[in-house]
Amino acid sequence: MADLSQIKEHMNIVGADGVHLGTVDHVDGNRIKLTKADSPQGPDGKGAKHHYFDGGLIAEVEGDTVRLSATAANAADLFETTE
Repeated sequence: MADLSQIKEHMNIVGADGVHLGTVDHVDGNRIKLTKADSPQGPDGKGAKHHYFDGGLIAEVEGDTVRLSATAANAADLFETTE
C-alpha cells in the first residue's frame, strides 16, 4: 500500500487506465473519501453521495495525482457509499 500521508485534499484520482475517477476529499484511516462533486445522483434520484475506497488500491502518488492499481471501472465497483 502507498504512503497515505502523501495524499492531500483535492488531488485527482485516476485508474490504472488513466480515466479520472474522482477527487480526494480526505483520508479517513486506511480509506480515501472522494468529494461529492464527482459523484452522480444515486439510483433513488437523490443527491450525490460520498464514495470511499480502500487505500490498498493505490499504486502510486505522483504530483497531484493518485493512481490506482485497478481500472476506474473496477475501482468504482469497489466503492463504499455514504450520505
